[in-house]
Amino acid sequence: MRLGVLDVGSNTVHLLVVDAHVGAHPTPAHSDKSVLRLAEHVGPDGELSKAGEKALLAAVRRAREVATESGCEELLAFVTSAIREATNGAKVLERVVEATGVQLQVLSGEDEARLTFLAVRRWFGWSAGRLLVLDIGGGSLELATGVDEDPDVALSVPLGAGRMTRRYLPDAQAGRRPDLAALGELDEHAARLLAPAARRLAAAGQPDLVAATSKTFRTLARLTGAAPYSAGLRVPRQLTAVGLEQLVGFVSRIDSSALAELQGVSVDRAHQVPAGAVVARAAMRAVGAPLVAICPWALREGVILRRLDGLEGA
Repeated sequence: MRLGVLDVGSNTVHLLVVDAHVGAHPTPAHSDKSVLRLAEHVGPDGELSKAGEKALLAAVRRAREVATESGCEELLAFVTSAIREATNGAKVLERVVEATGVQLQVLSGEDEARLTFLAVRRWFGWSAGRLLVLDIGGGSLELATGVDEDPDVALSVPLGAGRMTRRYLPDAQAGRRPDLAALGELDEHAARLLAPAARRLAAAGQPDLVAATSKTFRTLARLTGAAPYSAGLRVPRQLTAVGLEQLVGFVSRIDSSALAELQGVSVDRAHQVPAGAVVARAAMRAVGAPLVAICPWALREGVILRRLDGLEGA
């Protein structure tokens, strides 16, 4: 069957169309992305602005049309932290249904961690043993560990690359060099939030493989020498703590606008690279990982796999 998966995140609205069957590898058929930065449309009062809502409606309407034109039999649509945390999020979602007919499911941070873990487990297989998975999004950082397809521990902490850029690095957000003192404050903040999470993960058992996924980790890996996306999904990629430490030193000393000129960095996310690098370093340090294996599958693939499991009656 042909499925459409619509992911409404803090930075982008991304439609992924796949050909999927029970017991088979989901095959991407089409991808369509709109950069909305919804989190930046949430005001001090916690409400998503009218402009943000208008942009969301247009993006969802377009995604529905593309899914229909692509022959999707079903559209699985979900939202993460930006809408989940907006004080008027529920009302916005009601208006989205009325205007587009698309029902957006609200995923909790734990839901995100569990579905991402499922995708990573399927990618690496049972031979990976106990997995520990890290996933940096725009609004939050998800962590999960386990030996099965459902993790023993699934956590979400508000350490997304976009959120931390807005809070600590307004200079980077404006395209300038990030403030070194602010980078240090962000590092300390991340360490404080991750300490209790790291204790819970450690109590579950020592991981045999630490994996990372998401656009942020893929970008950081590419900047430290990993193969480009064009080399194919199955090419092994990793991010080392040593390489990441060097990268933090590099990105803290140049204008974030210049980062957009580097291979592997998207223009719309370049300003989030410094914060993402600091959070990634703090996360790897907290769980004691000298390196992480980069997984090309993440939340969207987890949603697809869970749906296929449902068809099978799993």
